[in-house]
Amino acid sequence: MTVHYLSANNSILNHFLAQLRDVQVQKDSMRFRKNIHRTGEIMAYEISRHLTYAPWNITTPLGIKNTAAIQNKLLVCSILRAGLALHEGLISFFDDAENGFISAYRHHPNNDDYFEIKADYKAVPSIAGKTLILADPMLATGLSLEAVYQKLVEDETPAEVHIAVVIAAPEGIEYLQSRLPGNCHLWVADTDSHLNEKKYIVPGLGDAGDLAYGVKL
Repeated sequence: MTVHYLSANNSILNHFLAQLRDVQVQKDSMRFRKNIHRTGEIMAYEISRHLTYAPWNITTPLGIKNTAAIQNKLLVCSILRAGLALHEGLISFFDDAENGFISAYRHHPNNDDYFEIKADYKAVPSIAGKTLILADPMLATGLSLEAVYQKLVEDETPAEVHIAVVIAAPEGIEYLQSRLPGNCHLWVADTDSHLNEKKYIVPGLGDAGDLAYGVKL
């Protein structure tokens, strides 16, 4: 798996990331969603540089322009519910992409810190031979993304996989590197220092799903 770190050099992305983390800015859920959306757009641009292109001749009012067009059959799949705003940012650039949705959550069977990952709901078109883009804002342990990936490839195989995450912990990156195949690309907007005892990212930004859409039951 190839890992791409997008915040290594300063850009407008770092400005959006700073606002996403700010506890005062987070009080405005619409602004939080907008900054996740913007981050998705930037990540879509970066991913687009690694896609396959073919010559494309365009007729303009004054002649013919030789350019290039994306050849990949794209499918953007987000992990519910936190991935929805990131998904919207990605498809605002990849407007011809198909769309899929899958659930993944931490299940605490003993009502303590121990948890299992449940990936139950899946509404995804065929991924066979396509370029699959998985969207999930937070990469903590990596267990959720691995569970989702395994569920998606149960019966079909994509040509390649791009995973877009906003904030990642080193533990999650290392876990995915050891579990996912070589045709996967992990796109990380920013990295943090570690996971705490409850396996949450520190300093992180909190619960992305709650901040975007409200506290769940």
